[in-house]
Amino acid sequence: MDRDEALALLLRYVASPSHIAHSHATAAIMRKIAEHLGEDAAAWEVIGLLHDIDYDIVGADMERHGIEGYRILTENGVSEEIADIVRRHNHLLTSGYERPVEVALQAADSVSGLIIACALVKGGAIDEVTPRTVKKKFKERSFAAGCERERIRMIEPLMDMETLYRLAIEGLMEVRDDIGLA
Repeated sequence: MDRDEALALLLRYVASPSHIAHSHATAAIMRKIAEHLGEDAAAWEVIGLLHDIDYDIVGADMERHGIEGYRILTENGVSEEIADIVRRHNHLLTSGYERPVEVALQAADSVSGLIIACALVKGGAIDEVTPRTVKKKFKERSFAAGCERERIRMIEPLMDMETLYRLAIEGLMEVRDDIGLA
């Protein structure tokens, strides 16, 4: 499945503009992490796009989140490998992430919100956000309090935090129009 096919599938199931933007953000960060690690950037981007495909359906029911995503993806012919990563990404139901793609998804899913919040403080200008800015805001627990910092830190066996922040900012700059940033 390529990016355009994944995006079309996402838009069949997700109507919420904020969830669509979050999916674009996570996908862009996943692509950058994969490139950095020498992994399949196109596949990781698709995973980022599709990881919350069930969110509009399950709402706040985190007992179903990921499980419904797996069902949707397999019913639509998405590979078992991608569907299983989506199923397992709900950290409230699954733990023990060891594969780089799963670790990266945990980090990308949460760091996207932290960096977008940093950009919003700067009037939505993502190009004014630096790794130093993110590092400072990461330490302020009250800033973007919903961003789960322990999930972001899961990336540390694969790269240092400053590298993650740099890659994530670069990725978000590439999709700024899709996520409503300047």
